[in-house]
This record gives sequence, C-alpha cells and structure tokens, in this order.
Amino acid sequence: MENLSLTGLLKRTASEFSDRRAISASGKFDLTHAQLQEIVDHAASLLIASGIGHGDVVALTFPNSVEVYIYIYLYMRYKFLKASFSLPPLPLGFLGNQTVIFFFFFFWLQFVVMFLAVIRCRATAAPLNAAYTAEEFEFYISDSESKLLITSQDGVHSAVTAASKLGIPHVTATLSVEADTTRRIQLSSSSSSTVVVASAGDSSLDSVSKLVNDPSDVALFLHTSGTTSRPKGVPLTQLNLASSVLNIKSVYKLTESDSTVIVLPLFHVHGLIAGLLSSLVAGAAVALPAAGRFSASTFWSDMFNYNATWYTAVPTIHQIILDRHLTKPEPAYPKLRFIRSCSASLAPSILARLEESFGAPVLEAYAMTEASHLMASNPLPEDGDHKPGSVGKPVGQEMAILDVNGVVQQPKVNGEVCIRGPNVTKGYKNNPEANKAAFQFGWFHTGDVGFFDEDGYLHLVGRIKELINRGGEKISPIEVDAVLLSHPDIAQAVAFGVPDDKYGEEINCAIIPREEVNIDEAEVLRFCKQNLASFKVPKKVFITDSLPKTATGKIQRRIVAEHFLAQISTAKVPKFGA
Repeated sequence: MENLSLTGLLKRTASEFSDRRAISASGKFDLTHAQLQEIVDHAASLLIASGIGHGDVVALTFPNSVEVYIYIYLYMRYKFLKASFSLPPLPLGFLGNQTVIFFFFFFWLQFVVMFLAVIRCRATAAPLNAAYTAEEFEFYISDSESKLLITSQDGVHSAVTAASKLGIPHVTATLSVEADTTRRIQLSSSSSSTVVVASAGDSSLDSVSKLVNDPSDVALFLHTSGTTSRPKGVPLTQLNLASSVLNIKSVYKLTESDSTVIVLPLFHVHGLIAGLLSSLVAGAAVALPAAGRFSASTFWSDMFNYNATWYTAVPTIHQIILDRHLTKPEPAYPKLRFIRSCSASLAPSILARLEESFGAPVLEAYAMTEASHLMASNPLPEDGDHKPGSVGKPVGQEMAILDVNGVVQQPKVNGEVCIRGPNVTKGYKNNPEANKAAFQFGWFHTGDVGFFDEDGYLHLVGRIKELINRGGEKISPIEVDAVLLSHPDIAQAVAFGVPDDKYGEEINCAIIPREEVNIDEAEVLRFCKQNLASFKVPKKVFITDSLPKTATGKIQRRIVAEHFLAQISTAKVPKFGA
C-alpha cells in the first residue's frame, strides 16, 4: 500500500486496457486509455519545460460549459519569470508517425488532461470553480500558494484578474491548427465526425519518463466548503488518492466493462475522484454530457449513447431526475448495475422512488474531502443489504464512534464519526488550530454525529454544529428533512435552526413544492405534527421555488438559514463563524 501512487495506477491501466475507451466528449470523439496517457505525458513535458516541478502548486480553472475548438496541437503560451516560451507541438503517435489530431475539444477534457499532467510532474493541482469572484479567486490562489494559473485560451476573467494582482503567472492551454499540413483519416468516434490530422515536430518525453511519482507527493489541494467557518485547505497525496480510488473500485466492483456519464463538476472530490479517477483506474469509460453539464432533458439519452452502467450524483440531481421522470418519462431506461448517491443525506422516500422508477439499486455513500472522498457505502446487492437511511459500512479504512473523551461507543449509541487510514489527509495546510481540533486520540474527527447499528451500518444524525438545540432537546435536521420529503407534494426540503429568545434555538424549514401543486404552510405543519414529536415540528415554513446551493449541488443549512431569515429581518440573521 505504501508504494501506491495514482499516476502509477493510471499508467498501469493505460498498458492493460490500452485500446479501450477512456473518455468521450459529447459524442464528438473518443480517447482510449493509451491515447489519454500519451497526451498527458506530453502536456507534463511542457509544464516541466516551463519550470513546473516537485511541490509546485498549479491552480486550474476552466469554464463549466462546452466550447468548440477547431485546432490541432496543444499549445501553451506561458510568460514565466519575464521569459516568453513558445513550446513545441503535441505529437500523438497513436495516429501514426508524428501526427496530431483535429477535433472538437472541450474545456472539460482540457481540464482532465492538464490536471493529470500537473500531478504527473510531481506538482500539486488546485482545481477552482470558474464561477468564483475575483476576490474568491484571490483567496484560494493565495491560500494554496499557487505558482501558476492555467485556464482555457479565453481565460476566466476573474481568475486572471486575481492572479495578476497576486503576481502569479498565467498559462493558457488550448488546441491550435496548422491547416497547410493536414490530411484526413477516420478515428473511432461516437458519431460520424471526420477527424483531420497533421504532421508535427519532435518533442522529447525524456523529462517525463525519468520522473517517478512518490506516494507522499501532494497531488491535489482542495478547500473544504466550511459549514461554519472560512474554508480550510486540504492537501491530498498520491497515496491518499490511490487508496481512495481503489476503495471505490473495490466496493462497486468497477471494471473495464463499466461506463458512466459525469454529471458533477470536477473541482470537488465527488465528481473528480468517484466519477472520473476511479473509472479511469478501473479501465472503465467516462463521458461528458451532450449539454456540457448535467441536463435532465438529455441525461438518459447520454446514458443510452455511452452504454452507461452506473452514475453517481448528489440528492438534488436525483430529485431533478425523478421530477423529470414524473412529468416527462422516457420510453425506456437503460439497465444499470447501480445508482450511487453521496455528498448529502438522501431521504429514504427519494431512494425508494429512484429504485421503483429506474429498476436499479440505489447505494447511499458517505464521503468528505479530508478522506479523499469515500468513507462508507452501502454494498452492491450481491454483497449485502443496502439500508435506506444508512450510509453503509466503512470501506478501506478504520471507523469508530467516539464520545468527547475518545471512548468508542457501543452500537446504537450516538457519538462523533472518526476515521483513520491511508486515504485520510495528514492535516490542513497552515492551520494548526484546525488540526488540533480534528486530530485527537489517534483519529481524524469528521464533525459528524452518528451511530452504528447491530449490523455495522453507519447512520448519520447530522453535523455537530448543525444539530438544533431547542431548550436542551437535540434535534437532527436530517430526520426532519426525511419527513418533509416523504410528503407527496414536496419536491425539495431543508430544515435548519434559527435563534430563539425562549429556547435558544428553534426549528424552521424551507420547501419547494412539486410542479403544478399548491401546498401551504398549514398543510406542511399538519403533516409534520402527524409524523414528528411536537418539539421537532418546525415553527415556520418557507415556501419557495429555489434553495441556495453550493457549486456541487449541496445544501448548507447555515446559508439557507441566512437566506430566508434575511427576508424577514436582517436583525435576526444568525452569525455563524468568521
């Protein structure tokens, strides 16, 4: 285990499954695992030639939409340390001797190539959401101590502005064309697109072939979303990532026969590690949706077109897919091995509707950035029961429920979920206070409250800081969510705590009704009183057509509380953290 590296696993896959499809971009073209590896190695050689090496942090941000390029070779324009580099073209030997490819290219694939290239040079990739403001980019680029920013050719204006202010060099990664040397050939494609190739100059890969990625190399740097405080920087090593992808591959039995459609952004661990990297390491295939991002109207056609066998998503996306099914059902659905849900609690009623509608087992999982994503999951049907309301059993790491004194709790007794294993980060970057709080008694403390049942399945009660303390009664907002979502006229719901003069905290909730349904506060409260103890019934119900979410579709109760309370009185908005 200690000799594992993510890049080593990917290199092995490129050799074992060289001719199998690795990546498809919106039906325009396919890349095999061997082709992807060759492009990545070349891009890594360009980075090395530009001065990027072991330990350097490289920020990456690409627009979250499709952009068509009619180009031929990867060209990097890099003004680094006041020196101008004009780097050589990209040789793709898999198309013939010294040839390169002309095709429709997407920001999504550019990100994948450059991410893998950065970690191949023993540098650290720091993916960032293109929707950030200049101020947010400035914080994230500065906090990660990035040495370089890579964007698409058009750039992301707010990111470029922030990098310029910080004095960080900026690279554009694009594809270019030399039409005077092109000739036509046909490549394997999901459509009948004609692909044009061209001769290209020599480019040595010696600098890459001599590199050995060490398991201790920090490969990925992300920030936690932070429920009550400013985001914390999480460095993840090659070993962390390799351990996690192997855990995911193992529990879901991913093989080269599998295929999935990526419906989540790649600047967070769910889409990046569970969707993309685990599939690539397994020799499986991934595809970008035809719309360039998740779209309920094209989702199932994408799944059919790419022969998908599974998909992973957050509960919000599952609910959107269900709503589409109820209003505009497809004539048929593909036969899936499983559907995976993670990153937020999935109400048992939603799980049941998914299974009934699409005929596949729905496996809820538990994950966090600090664990390189996966911590626990419900098993496949052949390996055991999957329990609604549970996030399953620990996968590839130790897990315990501890009390405040570090004592392991018995089954059915609440405590803090704690973990340790090769997938877990060694600590937050430049944050000794957070590290002191998170690493105690030899365990990493997740901040989640939960318990194991008699079968060893983990049940989550909620975040420690999100539990609602109403006059001494601790209320799990997850429990209230589940009741609200079991109402047939409620599409989405979230419960949250608000300040209260009498009880210290009181419970409120916000709901989104189903399409063409009228539901009022009185009906919601009536339903809650029938299904919850009286002290758990929300005091106020906000009925809305949207809920504030993070870029990955997660709902943070703090943000929801601030959003709706601000509509009543700014004086009552609770203050959470710094």
